[in-house]
Amino acid sequence: MRTVVFDLDGTLADTSGDLIAAANWCFAEMGASVRLDPEADAATAFRGARAMLRLGLGRMGQADEETVERWYPQLLTAYGEAIDVHTVLYPGAVEAVEALREAGSTVSICTNKPEALAETLLCRLGVRDLFGALVGADTLPVRKPDPAPYTEAVARVGGAVGRSLLVGDTDTDRKTAAAVGAPCILVSFGPDGEAVRDLAPEGVIGHFRELGSEVDRLLG
Repeated sequence: MRTVVFDLDGTLADTSGDLIAAANWCFAEMGASVRLDPEADAATAFRGARAMLRLGLGRMGQADEETVERWYPQLLTAYGEAIDVHTVLYPGAVEAVEALREAGSTVSICTNKPEALAETLLCRLGVRDLFGALVGADTLPVRKPDPAPYTEAVARVGGAVGRSLLVGDTDTDRKTAAAVGAPCILVSFGPDGEAVRDLAPEGVIGHFRELGSEVDRLLG
């Protein structure tokens, strides 16, 4: 049995607009004039709430970790209250996951988004039932690129790491797959585009219609 593990933000769904809106709410509440750009700063959004805070505060010359940590929970709260205003699934994502399931593969999600927020978003998008398991940033004491969340996401659907692969969009996903010795497919339709090839993943797809053949190639 094959297991395909998906990252969420920047892989299955473009969540950057809502993430950046939450970060900009924080900067407004701080009384700061800085704002992140939904397009130009999308790659940072996919690296998490703290990364967005560091970017904005850095542009203000105030990128200290104490301020980041103080605003981090407030950003998550703001994000959770407007989690699906701009977010959309990438074209072909649902069809690709359904095709994998129909072919007998198990599918799960391993994300660095807090588990409760990931659950809420997937339910709002109407796709939670497509995935046999979800492991979030706080499901275990560690998060990606530590290998434990990935192995947990495989185990929860009854899979074996040796017959699994990770579909993601960043160097964090690449490092996670490498840590467990699993193949990694990176998507090139995110903000990093074709630059993901520089991370030397085992596969790259430019659209979800290409996923099935890549899974077949890498897992047989």
